[in-house]
Amino acid sequence: MNLLNQTKPILRRKQRDLYCQEYQSLVSLYLKIAGKTIYSGLYSCLDQVCLIWGLIIAAIFLTAQFAPISWTTQAIAWSILTLAGTLAMMILTHFWVKQQQLNWILYTWVILMVGGVTLTDCGIFLGWGFILTNLSHLWLGLCSLGYMVTGLGLNSRALLLVGVEHLLGIFILPHVIGWQFLATAAIMVVSLLVLAETQWDINLSQINKQN
Repeated sequence: MNLLNQTKPILRRKQRDLYCQEYQSLVSLYLKIAGKTIYSGLYSCLDQVCLIWGLIIAAIFLTAQFAPISWTTQAIAWSILTLAGTLAMMILTHFWVKQQQLNWILYTWVILMVGGVTLTDCGIFLGWGFILTNLSHLWLGLCSLGYMVTGLGLNSRALLLVGVEHLLGIFILPHVIGWQFLATAAIMVVSLLVLAETQWDINLSQINKQN
């Protein structure tokens, strides 16, 4: 594995022919108004997961930032949403990771998400002050680890950079006191949208040879 010598761009616009070669299951979305195509998108199983998590994260952290809802109620909702997102991730990517012999990456994300929910719920229901005051740090850290592990597994500089971005986001939080949930949502959601709308620098043939 040599990430530095890859010739592929880190991120680029999706090239339909190459994308269809890399991913067998694709979903096309079109938005037409008055017969004119305003938007068209091509989404792999990984892109679909990014979009789902983007919606879930936006709902969770924007609610925490702006809605006057009790922490207990939010914890229950967060747990349901996160577990639902984890289940959707497993269903959507199961065939792909099995085909590429990358099940361990999926298991890593499942462990990180379930572990994050468990720690969050303990912080809220058991009154663990350190967790409560560092929820944004916790989730940025967990996602940073997940992206870095995935980046190494997929030989992707793009995912490694996203992992570093999330890690750096932790150091930004002390400067946005009072808006930490909003800042966390911005970092995580924008990253997921960029990943969903672009083609990453992964080389499936190289991964298969290594396996």
